[in-house]
Amino acid sequence: MSAESTPEPGIPGDDNGTTGPDGGRGRRKPRARRRGLMIAAWTAAGVVVLGGAGLGYVYFKLNGNLKSVDIDQALGTDRPTKADNGSENILVLGSDTRSGSNKKLGGGTDDGSARSDTAMIVHVYRGHRTASVVSIPRDTLIDRPECTDPKGVTHDAARDVMFNSAYSTGGAACAVKTVESMSGVRMDHYLEVDFAGFQKLIDQLGGVRITTTKDIDDPESHLRLKAGTHTLDGEQALGLVRTRHGVGDGSDLGRIQLQQAFVKALLDQVEHVGLLGNPKRLLDLADTATKAVTTDSGLGSVNSLMSFADGLKGIGASDMTMVTLPVRYDPADPNRVLVEQAKARLVWNALKTDTAIPKAATTGNATGEAAGVVASS
Repeated sequence: MSAESTPEPGIPGDDNGTTGPDGGRGRRKPRARRRGLMIAAWTAAGVVVLGGAGLGYVYFKLNGNLKSVDIDQALGTDRPTKADNGSENILVLGSDTRSGSNKKLGGGTDDGSARSDTAMIVHVYRGHRTASVVSIPRDTLIDRPECTDPKGVTHDAARDVMFNSAYSTGGAACAVKTVESMSGVRMDHYLEVDFAGFQKLIDQLGGVRITTTKDIDDPESHLRLKAGTHTLDGEQALGLVRTRHGVGDGSDLGRIQLQQAFVKALLDQVEHVGLLGNPKRLLDLADTATKAVTTDSGLGSVNSLMSFADGLKGIGASDMTMVTLPVRYDPADPNRVLVEQAKARLVWNALKTDTAIPKAATTGNATGEAAGVVASS
């Protein structure tokens, strides 16, 4: 499936076309061993099966791996109202720290800082059978609210700063606060994965098979691929989701199109990996996944993560719609983008009301010109 073949914005269609705005379906044929969303897909397989097997030592091992942030305590009560329609919103970030083992993978200066190169809002519709994913370009100029960082230092609000500065300024809580300020949509959960963990997860899955329709050569992400079919190992997969200069117009928007296509390919493959028949591989995968992720405190235990993952296991690649926040290039700086506010309101309203994202919100925007470069094999 190429990026261009992603279903039209909104709730993906049912097998018989009877999907409604609440995600309900009629006469839907069951699908075997569907996995959850993105990182939750890997974590779910290990946590649910191993936890259910009664392996107490495994449970405590995985529980000890998890890192969490108390977003609710950090942000208090001055937040958008939680939806009562059965839907959920999860902010998923890919952290771009330049220190430690991530330094070799990400390049750049080892200044000990952390950045967020990837940001996606995953909206799970009522019924938990379909989802929409809204990617937020890291180079989007936004107004960041006042934030308090993990050390207790308060940072004044700032106007016209890059979106990913929220994370580097105030960590996870500031990223969530900024997204909620932009959108008026409550984030129910937070999930973050780092470079080193991502690479190891892909390797343990046996790589991800994709087809590239054009050569990709990006010295900054260390990725070189000829047009054709490839099984990407962890390092190559990491290079792909970080590539921006070797494809399209060289913008962050092109990188997002590659990321979205890769996620689709990954979910297509995870469905057929056959983890349930290989306990050791399952344990290794769950161990790596729980070490790689940071969650909000609501997901910060194996029991909570099991329950959350179980609610997502019916969502596969074909049940997911991926869009990018409507933006246009900044006339003053082509390396920055500005939010198309009227169209963005259509997106945020759809998430609030648990309805389809209208096509009008996603047409005529800056794109990055990398659609169709990567497809599932």
